Formats: sequence, structure tokens, C-alpha cells
Amino acid sequence: MPARPDDGLPERATVWVSDEYRADFLKLFEDYLALAGRTGNPRNNELVANIARIRETVLADLWQSEGEPPAVETVWWEIWLRPGADGSGLLSRFAQANDLSISARVLRLIDRDVMWIQATWEQLQVLPFTAIPVAEIRRPEFVDSIEDLTVEERAEYVEDLVERVEPAAADAPAVCHLDTGVARTHVLLENSLAPQDLHTVIGTSGFDRNGHGTKMAGIGLFGDLDPLLFGTQTVALRHRLESVRILPQASEPQHDPLAYGDVMAQAVSLPEIVSPRERVFCMPVTTKSDTPGNPGQPTLWSATVDALAVGADVVRNGDELALIAAPDPSRARLIVISAGNVDNYVADHLDESDLSPMRDPAQSWNALTIGAHTELVAPPTDPAYAGWDVVANDGELSPYSRTSLVFGNIPWPVKPDIVMEGGNVLHDGGSLFETGVPALSTRTTGHTNNLAVTSAHATSAATARASHLAALAMATYPEYWPETIRALLVHGAEWTPAMRAALREARKSGRKTQQLMLRRYGWGVPTEDRVLYSTDQAVTLVVQDEFVPFEGDAFRIPAFRLHDLPWPRAVLEELGDARVDLRVSLSYFIEPTASRRGWRQRYRYASHQLRFELQDPLENESQFVQRVNRDARTEEAGGRPQGGQVNWLIGANQRNLGSLHQDIWETSGIELAQSGQLAVYPVGGWWKNNAIKARIDQPVRYALVVSLKTAEQEIDLYTPIANTLQIPTAITIE
Repeated sequence: MPARPDDGLPERATVWVSDEYRADFLKLFEDYLALAGRTGNPRNNELVANIARIRETVLADLWQSEGEPPAVETVWWEIWLRPGADGSGLLSRFAQANDLSISARVLRLIDRDVMWIQATWEQLQVLPFTAIPVAEIRRPEFVDSIEDLTVEERAEYVEDLVERVEPAAADAPAVCHLDTGVARTHVLLENSLAPQDLHTVIGTSGFDRNGHGTKMAGIGLFGDLDPLLFGTQTVALRHRLESVRILPQASEPQHDPLAYGDVMAQAVSLPEIVSPRERVFCMPVTTKSDTPGNPGQPTLWSATVDALAVGADVVRNGDELALIAAPDPSRARLIVISAGNVDNYVADHLDESDLSPMRDPAQSWNALTIGAHTELVAPPTDPAYAGWDVVANDGELSPYSRTSLVFGNIPWPVKPDIVMEGGNVLHDGGSLFETGVPALSTRTTGHTNNLAVTSAHATSAATARASHLAALAMATYPEYWPETIRALLVHGAEWTPAMRAALREARKSGRKTQQLMLRRYGWGVPTEDRVLYSTDQAVTLVVQDEFVPFEGDAFRIPAFRLHDLPWPRAVLEELGDARVDLRVSLSYFIEPTASRRGWRQRYRYASHQLRFELQDPLENESQFVQRVNRDARTEEAGGRPQGGQVNWLIGANQRNLGSLHQDIWETSGIELAQSGQLAVYPVGGWWKNNAIKARIDQPVRYALVVSLKTAEQEIDLYTPIANTLQIPTAITIE
């Protein structure tokens, strides 16, 4: 728009130039000056000045932060690039050519890539006129996660994800959260949490005013939100949400510690009355034990968890329980509980975790107990954290997590069962620690508004992740029992390299020391692929069975089950001395005794226990049966069973604690081919020792999960087993 001549002002023009033509626009002026110089015409100093002004104006147009950019000093700038071309590579080469510092980190958002470069404002003026696809320049916020973006920007990502989410059917399995309630109005949760599935045992509202339950619900439904928020794919959900508020708000009366079990029993019944769907109960809530001098010993709360899991009805009678009826297997429940968080943070975090016993009711026999590990080890890029570092190394136990090392050599379960991502802690190298850093936590839903994105950490977040995985397993295998889903998650766990190193070091001091590492790490970290699927080189077999463990009026005659394993013997023999790993998991639920007297005695707390044993190579069936009977009698008499010749990684004496047993045999194909049967047999509990007549014909059920794994890529273990079991194979028709 030219100025009017009578204004007495220089003429000005406003020119709109598309981003992709910035370089071409400037080149028009540069070419004119070059031509003028060749023809001998004097250089136009005003035009040269205008070129500098054009560069400055274009750069200023890219500035998107409040206030003016620093004009002189060398500072960090946040460069937002349009995706597509190799923008990050071009910017790195630009920095190298101009001797500028640049961060190696690239944050890739839906429609932008973000990088950081250190320069003066003048050094950046040429940047818009290069091939680098610069979209914006900002004052550096050092964006490490979506939480570092503005509220409006975060909302855009949430709204985009909402459009891509497909809720599961109304009768799909659910993760039922026992927590502070859930803010079901959140746009990412409302279509997966029906109003009738929002319950409370306190007051009249199950709505979350605290925020903890809403965080856990987001993780229970989606897992980590980050890849979904930054992705473009359709998110087809396979399970739903339920919630029961069990924790009082600040203005409400607190629970009597003796009543925690009563509260939980009431909470579990509410969603079951409304819907018959399958569900996993997620309880990232713990408290101090009512037996502080005997860590690991059952409590009223943990015994209630065990009773609810096995499908029994119990009520509290003072400081003991009253069993109303025998367990009903059809009412068995999968209950996932957090190990609890440490009270202090120190640089040597493993010692702190090892000396912090799990909180009640994490010691429950039948629950799936979750500890926390972490793979989040990149400190924030914000200069305010210069010199700070993370406390835990990659793959190590999270600094938040408790363990069961101080349970000692008593016959209580090895906990945690598994560990999941729980985040890391920052340390300044001195006495300062910072927890809950978004870059070192899991992204999830918040309760402050219906589009809120926040983060969660510690064993609560790890427990919600495990519940998410359990619900996926329920949706994939609707015929599987809660005992089986528990077995699948533990069977699908593996130790990280850091955990394996600690286990190898502990093994040098014997298997008892090795068990201490199990009480720190459990069986490691499960993944969705390992839990849900078999491959050619790693095949998993699942057996669900039940039997009456003892026969006769006085439980005198033990019974046991013998399973033929469909080994591909010819394929295993082809492997010869090549390594094959055999993993066996046995999962069942016990009925807890009502009386607290004698809980510390070996056969007084659990109704019964089961064991598994593998046929030795070259041992025939008759010899195997005789050995199993002999070992069962020996253990019943209080002795130590002799066992077979299989060199288990853990060993029978260390694995036979609690109601979930797992072990690994690292052997050769030729040796494994000579072993083909596996026995499951009972040992005594209070059913037998007390000769309870009402339990004489009570059947027990169990899940047996067996897998073979080899690193030999050319070997197919799956197909011959599938053919033996007559499993149909999908064929693609072109």
C-alpha cells in the first residue's frame, strides 16, 4: 500500500511472501545488485540496506515468543521446523558451517520438529533464506515432553487423539480402579467409563477431586499417552474402565486401618453387581503394615485380598477374619497391587529400596504385585538442571520402588512378581533430589480440566501399566482364568541387562543370594508381544486344569496331574547342543486361613500348595511318578525334596514360595528332547492339617504355562507344536 505523496513520508510497501519463496524473493534483490555491479552502475546503498532490513523483518516474523528477542548476546534459540525434508540434518549442517552449537536432540511432534541452536540474532538472519524449513523461532522452553507446551497446544493434541480413539464394546473387559475416583468427564475417558461404572464406598460421588485416580485411569486405558498423542494412527481400544472411590477426601473421615479389608470387599462387589464383564482390579494404594515387626507376614487386609482373589466371602471379626463359604472358582478375581514407594531418596538408591519393605497388602499371596523399574534416563534439557543427573541407570530398579528383601527366610512369597516403568528421580550430585519430573515420568490424563495432560510416576504408575497389559490379555484370551492371566504376565517378563548383571553377581554367592535379587526385581519386565503372542523361535503353551488334591476322609491320599508336553522332538534333536530355554510357570490361588494364630507356620496360612516337577532326561514315566510321590511325602514330613537332575536356574527350594512358581532350564535341544512330561502335585495346607470336612471334595484349579525359546533363527518350533495340537494356521490368499 503506497503512501500518499502529500504525506511527506517515504513510500512503503507491504509484501506478502509465502515461506517456501522467501529465498527466491531475496534473490531478486541480490541478482539486481550483482547485475548493477557488472554494468558499471554505482551500487545502490539504500537497496543494500533494504536487503538487511528484509532479512531482519522476515526473521522477526518467525519470532513467536512474547517480548523482543535478545538483540546482541549469544543465547539458545528454539527452532521449529516443518516436517518432510531433512530439516534436522540441514540445520545441523548450518550450525557446523557457521561454528554454532546445536543440541543433538530432536523433538518430533505431529506437524513440527523442534531443535535448539546457540547463536546471536544477527547470525540467524540468513536462516529463513536457506533450504532449512524454518516455521517458527521461539525463546527456548527446552521441550522434553508435551507438558512443556502451552495449554492450548496440549489441548490440540488431545482433541486430535479423541478423534482417532475407538472405544471398546460395552461388554469388553475392564480395568477397575480402586483409588481416589476418576474424573470421567475427561474427553479421553468419558466414552470408556460409563456413568453406571463410576462407584464409591464413601459419600455419594465417585468423581476424582484428588487427581491420582484419573492419572491411573489414563494409564490403565491407554498405557503411555505420548506415542498416541504424537501419532496419527487410529487407536482401537480393547477394554474399558471402571472405578470405585475407596480413598476419602481431606474433608472426609479417614478409614480405620483395621477396616481396609472391609472397604475393599465392599468396593470389589459394586462393579460386579452392575456388570458380569471380566475385569482386572487395579489398586495402587498401600499403607503401613499392622505387623511392622514381621514384614511379609499376612495382615487382615492382605488376607482379605487373598480371599477375594480365590472367590471366597469373608468378613472381619475383630482382628481376625470369618470365612463365610468355600471358594467359588467362577468368582476368582485378578487383583493387581503396587509394591509401595520409598520414603527417602538417596544416591545409592538400591540400598534404600532393599531396606524398604513392601507396604500392606503387597505381600498378598494371590495378588499380582508390581514394583517399578525405569528406562527413562535422559535428564531434562533445561539449563536450570545443568549438572543434574538421574539416580537410576537404564533398566535398573526405579528409585521409587520398595522390595521384599527384608522379608527374610520366612515362607512368604517372593515379591514383586514383575516390574513396570515407574520413572526416575533427578539428583544434583549433592543433597537435592527432584521427583515427578515430566521428562522422567509417564504421560497420562489429568483432572484439572477435561483436556488436561499430566504425568504419573512411582509404583502407582507401574501398577496401572500392568493392569493395562492384563486387560489386553483378557481381551485376547477371554477363556482364560484370572490365575492364567497372572501367569501370562509373569511368564512374559524378562530381566533387563542391568538386572541380569546383578543376578549373575549374586549367583556367585549361592542361590539364597540370588533369591534376594528376585525379591528386588521379581521376574523382570513383561512386554505386550511376549505376553500375548508366540513366534517361530519362542512358543508358549497354556494349560488350565483342576483336580481334588487330596482324597479320603482325612486327606490322606495325595493326587497329582501328569501332563505330556508336545515337544517337537525331531526339531529339538536337530538343534543338537544349541541352547534352548524351557520356562515353566504355575499359578493358582490359595484360600487363607481365618485365624491369625499360626500364620507364620509353614502350612497354616494357605489352604494348600502346588508344586511342579519335570521328567529327567532318560527317566521313564514309572520312575518319574515314583520320584514325584517320594518328593511329595518328603516335603509333607517337613524335609527337603531331593528333586531331579534338571539344573533349574532358581531351584525348587527357592521357587516354591507363595502361590505362583516359575523357573527356567537353560539346556540343549538334544537334552530337552529326552524329557517330555511335567507333573503338578499338592503339598499340605490348613485344609489337610486341620482335616476340614467342608473342603474334602473341594477342587483346586491351576494354570500351567510352558514355553520353549531358542536363538536359532532357522529353527521353527511353533509349527510342529501347532500341528501336534491341531492348531489351525492362517493362510494368506493372494
